[in-house]
Amino acid sequence: MKRQKIRNATLLISFLLFPITIFYFSPFLILVGASMGLITGSFITFTALFVISLFFGRAYCGWACPTGGLQEYCSSINDNKPSEKYNKVKYFLWVPWMALIALIFLISGGFKGIDPLFATQNGISISEPVLFSIYYGIIGLVLIVAFAGGKRASCHYICWMAPFMVIGTKIKNLIGLPSLNLIADGDKCASCKSCTKNCTMGLDVGEMVKKGNMENSECILCGICIDSCKKEAIEYSFHK
Repeated sequence: MKRQKIRNATLLISFLLFPITIFYFSPFLILVGASMGLITGSFITFTALFVISLFFGRAYCGWACPTGGLQEYCSSINDNKPSEKYNKVKYFLWVPWMALIALIFLISGGFKGIDPLFATQNGISISEPVLFSIYYGIIGLVLIVAFAGGKRASCHYICWMAPFMVIGTKIKNLIGLPSLNLIADGDKCASCKSCTKNCTMGLDVGEMVKKGNMENSECILCGICIDSCKKEAIEYSFHK
């Protein structure tokens, strides 16, 4: 499908740009900036992801995440369904990190300024070999978890960006904001399980269709289930 070709292209471009954008996804630079009372580029990025999720859920994960496409390639090696019991691990990492950010800001005397380019001037450069170890360390961690855990396991288990979007999604559902969603017509479903087999997050989409509830905090709205359904039982919708 043309839509999936476009999605794969955006994921590839995002991954190729990762050596340049890596510092805008850094959980560490937020802490360093907080110690100086600064709002860094990564702080702005995570805030933007939260705001975007109020209208598009976790679509960023499915369409533009730098390591998303890399993990989907890993599915050719391990396409097992990730265990749901480890999905909460990312929150055990995220909550202490957020608390530490707040604490460091408090100790440093609070907010003093905004510096979107804080510590990002050089990107990953051959003049700074140590940065390669950071880059490949992140890539290596993502690959290990994906190889061991199955489909996009890093998104399920250790992603420090996912909680921002999961919380944003729950808030927009609670207050009834119009947003991008999946809707399904169970009467059209032929129970072929093609949607479940092809789901890049390893979700049981077929069961979701039967229940008439497509809401799942791990759904990244990639649209693969839509494009793999020959009966057109699933589609995008922008509604409350």
